[in-house]
Amino acid sequence: MRYFKLTIAYDGTDFHGWQMQTGKPTIQGEIVNVLRRLTQENTALHGAGRTDAGVHALGQVGSFRTQSGLSAEEFQRALNALLPHSIRIVAAEEVGPEFNARWSARGKIYRYRLYRGRVVPPMIWRYVLHYPFPLDEEAMRDAAARFVGMHDFASFAASTGSEDDDKERSTEREIYSTELVRTPDKEELVFTVCGRSFLRYMVRKMVGTLLDVGRGRLKPEDVERLYELRDRSKSGPTVPPQGLVMVEVQHEEAWRLGRP
Repeated sequence: MRYFKLTIAYDGTDFHGWQMQTGKPTIQGEIVNVLRRLTQENTALHGAGRTDAGVHALGQVGSFRTQSGLSAEEFQRALNALLPHSIRIVAAEEVGPEFNARWSARGKIYRYRLYRGRVVPPMIWRYVLHYPFPLDEEAMRDAAARFVGMHDFASFAASTGSEDDDKERSTEREIYSTELVRTPDKEELVFTVCGRSFLRYMVRKMVGTLLDVGRGRLKPEDVERLYELRDRSKSGPTVPPQGLVMVEVQHEEAWRLGRP
């Protein structure tokens, strides 16, 4: 048996998220269908996380095992030739049997883009949330810094489930870093967050909370109060999915083939 890691980029606009669903186009479903054609096996593809409908990725990671004799480069070429153009295999490599896209992940980076200009350029409207109204960006940065650390994010998530496992009950998560910056052209405000793992809708609720801080509906110190309340109705709204992208999944290098 051989084991492979795929680094995957996709435009999630026309898909019902990552996870396979009967009768609906999904990222996982599209890739699995092609892998099964290539291997003539009932191939299963494991993802590092479950992005929701409309969410994009630059560095999603998937893993699968096969008895096929195709090389990593041949899998990459064949997949890109047969997949929709909105899904690309950025890289493919053979790994050891211990590697699993989900369980080997040690961190994920997400980014959310707010377009602050008056008119959204048509080339990017699928990838940003348009918000041209006044915001207190310094207060938002203060609030964003309060996400860092180990906290109970029950107020910043869907009512149940996580991006990794809908049966997972714990709502505690560790955030390694956050950043809220203007792009060089000053047209976008970009929130970047890096953490061990994330609850379902967590990043989108975090951004909604930052927007409410920027609008003056919440104060930066309310973030700590929300941890204690564990009430998602008290945090900001869940912002639309199109501004969110999974930028990178970080894995331990030791899982690579040939490493100790």
